[in-house]
Amino acid sequence: MNYTEALEYMKKAAERGSVLGLSRVTELLHIMGDPQDRVRTVHISGTNGKGSFGAMLTAVLKSAGYKVGGFSSPAITSVTDSFRIGGEEISQQDFADLIGDIAPICESMEEKPTEFEVLTAAAFELFVRRGCEIAVVECGMGGDLDSTNVIKAPVLSVITNIQKDHSAFLGDTVAEIASHKAGIIKQGRPVYFGGDSEEAYEIIADRAKAMGAELFLPDYSRFSWSEDCCTTDGADIVFEGEKLHIPLLGTYQFINAVNVLSCVEILRHQGLSIPPDAVKSGLAEVKWHGRFEVLCREPLIIYDGAHNPDGIRCAADSIRLYFEDKKVALLIGVMADKEYSLYADMLGELAVRAFAVKPDNPRSLDSEKLAEALTERGLPTTAFADLSEGAAAAYSYAAENNIPLIVLGSLYMYREFTEALGKIIG
Repeated sequence: MNYTEALEYMKKAAERGSVLGLSRVTELLHIMGDPQDRVRTVHISGTNGKGSFGAMLTAVLKSAGYKVGGFSSPAITSVTDSFRIGGEEISQQDFADLIGDIAPICESMEEKPTEFEVLTAAAFELFVRRGCEIAVVECGMGGDLDSTNVIKAPVLSVITNIQKDHSAFLGDTVAEIASHKAGIIKQGRPVYFGGDSEEAYEIIADRAKAMGAELFLPDYSRFSWSEDCCTTDGADIVFEGEKLHIPLLGTYQFINAVNVLSCVEILRHQGLSIPPDAVKSGLAEVKWHGRFEVLCREPLIIYDGAHNPDGIRCAADSIRLYFEDKKVALLIGVMADKEYSLYADMLGELAVRAFAVKPDNPRSLDSEKLAEALTERGLPTTAFADLSEGAAAAYSYAAENNIPLIVLGSLYMYREFTEALGKIIG
């Protein structure tokens, strides 16, 4: 099977929709020899921060000398971007080889696996084939019924935080969502919760107690962070007197770094050798797409995959931090199930103008509807049916007015926007 054929098969699997449950992926993996049981894994759930946390932890573990596998979603650039070895995306041929071997097994099953279940199985198989010593695996959505939740005894389970998102699947309250996320806690295995919701904490603590799992929380008294140390080149965090540089932008990266540093200590107690120098060098070299990422310097263009209310709030905080009283331009594209009517309230005072686009995804919100909602709430917004046209208009506006352009919304839009930007810049 070549790469094109692999993509065609994944389209076929995608037609089966998104069906929660573990029976299909469990059967598939069992036929494959249960590769998920043959690699040590850090399993990550949470509403926001999973990607940045995973990228930082991977960089630290790699710097410590471990061969690290990674699985994350959604794919930001292409499907191969979900699969990483040592932080580096796998090749198209690697992906084709995996799917070529797994597809016949899927087709032999009475109830065939969904797209994400096939990708999950491919990730675990990849880790075994490459001899990974540890893997950092993100849940796709939720936790208890997510297809990654076939991991029986993770080295560590991590719940980054709990906020409202994916309500149609996970529930309308923090407690309901927390109960799903807490499903990744396993019998006798340590769990870390990095959020600040008391309601979520109670749910997670009860689950941890029931599973005999030791629960760890962040101790912020050991960390310090100053806005004066934040520029568009990164930020410094001080951990017990040691200054650590993080090139990732966004106010939320301080929280992510605290969570990673806290989890590094837990992993040491689990037998992993992670020297202080590896922590420092790993954090300094970490790379991650789509999280307040600088894509262009003149005009300054930043992409942030904020798509739910908490993400938008964090993006607004970051805009205030980096640009203070300077107004920005916005380009926004979102999925239809997001609370987009709140965006103008949260971002309106920071922006002089917005450009609404429709990402290339079946679940995308129509740009005219988004523009209407934002304009009605006081944020002048122009709609563009074609993302390339919207990107060109937003770029020109930012350049002519010498203001930053902040691109917000779905990570599904990242590849499309960066390709459009590449054509504009030449």
